[in-house]
Amino acid sequence: MEFVLLGFSDIPKLHWFLFGIFLFLYIIILLGNGIIILITRVEPTLQTPMYFFISNFSFLEICYVSVTLPKMLMDLSTLKGSISFFACATQMCLFLILGATECFLLAVMAYDRYVAICNPLHYPVIMSHKVCTQLVIGSWVVGIPIQVGQTYQILSLPFCESNQINHFFCDIPPLLKLACGNIFVNEIVVFIFAVLIVTVPFMLILASYSRIISTILKLPSNTGRTKAFSTCSSHLIVVFLFYGSATVTYLKPKSNKYEGTDKLLSLFYTILTPVFNPLIYSLRNKDVTGALRKLFTRLVTM
Repeated sequence: MEFVLLGFSDIPKLHWFLFGIFLFLYIIILLGNGIIILITRVEPTLQTPMYFFISNFSFLEICYVSVTLPKMLMDLSTLKGSISFFACATQMCLFLILGATECFLLAVMAYDRYVAICNPLHYPVIMSHKVCTQLVIGSWVVGIPIQVGQTYQILSLPFCESNQINHFFCDIPPLLKLACGNIFVNEIVVFIFAVLIVTVPFMLILASYSRIISTILKLPSNTGRTKAFSTCSSHLIVVFLFYGSATVTYLKPKSNKYEGTDKLLSLFYTILTPVFNPLIYSLRNKDVTGALRKLFTRLVTM
């Protein structure tokens, strides 16, 4: 009827310290991504497809971290990690859907940069507001049936031994370790879904950036090359932060000796990446920093 999330119960003396750190990070994520959403809505110079996607990405990050972090904070404060079977299924399903959405949205953002750099004259026509909206909706929707099906097939397994999940949220690898019987087919299905959801968008990103780099290198001036690279660098950093940790977690061989590493990697792509995103997109972007200055000036003079 329920599972127990062990989380960080192996270091009980540090639970209030961890609670303070994660609460601080959660506030930073909400404020940082919230500010990105706000300035892309109110600043006229940021009413472009690129910032439309960045705004949606920031909203996605808020949803993504809110699926796991509030429950983890509650468990750290109460030292109780119990979670009902239905709540566990809901958390895992939402987490998988939002993770899939992030993969596809990163691929859409790479395509946007490809069109902007490789086909600049046709960019306003190709990336119209209608097309951008359709791409965002598609990113949110396309992974839903796959991840709902994956959640169902995982939680339909018999769990006849321990109900203790050695993780801080309901995720596929630690749940599979609690299942009884032969789960080889289930592991193969999980691997295939991970390849489809993670690898296919990543290959699209690589294809986009191979064309982008080829086009940039053909530009006649160093200034043009530097400007083109600067518009892509922030997105590339986010891609490698997210895909690097997620790929290692879901595509590495199954082994008990990786359990501590799994938690660290999961912390990286569930919490630290959403923390870094606003910093990456603001500190490395003159348009965003300029919009922030205008916003703060308006607030001060009100």
